[in-house]
Amino acid sequence: MSSLALYRDDAPGAPVERTTDPARIAQVLRAIGVRFERWDSPVTPARTAPAAEVLAAYRPYLDQLMGETGAGSADVISMHGAGEGWDATRRKFLCEHIHDEDEIRFFVHGQGDFVLHTDGRVFNVRCTAGDLISVPAGIPHWFDGGAVPDFVALRVFTNPDGWIARYTGDDIATRFAAADDDKGCEIAV
Repeated sequence: MSSLALYRDDAPGAPVERTTDPARIAQVLRAIGVRFERWDSPVTPARTAPAAEVLAAYRPYLDQLMGETGAGSADVISMHGAGEGWDATRRKFLCEHIHDEDEIRFFVHGQGDFVLHTDGRVFNVRCTAGDLISVPAGIPHWFDGGAVPDFVALRVFTNPDGWIARYTGDDIATRFAAADDDKGCEIAV
């Protein structure tokens, strides 16, 4: 189930608001420029479907979204289980960073948490199957796919090289680390 937990950035253990109502999630996020919506597709490809099949199933949505955002390409990321390299990759995703373009994801299966840090607040958005989130360029955030990831998501890009993370150096993500995470973020220096 999709959810939002909103915190002051100096109080990780005390949420100011929690909701599972998609309309409320969208309303709260809209105030900081983040797009959140639910897509109802008549077809949901299998969890193990090839990327081409997933892209084809969502092509009408993607065409409209890419037209609205000026994005030029989309791909599919599929993570099932903590395979080799996931721990190191996860630790990079768990470090607060920004991008020079919007980060747009649509969850086909599974879930992941986008955690946004702006205006003295932390917005932990749990995205699940059917959720679209678009985090504007320049908003500090991190992503947690879990210790054992299980998600299929569409990614939409303007830059064909994808997103380049610029780490903020703020330890906020470590203070708000997931319960199953004993180290928090780590980036190679």
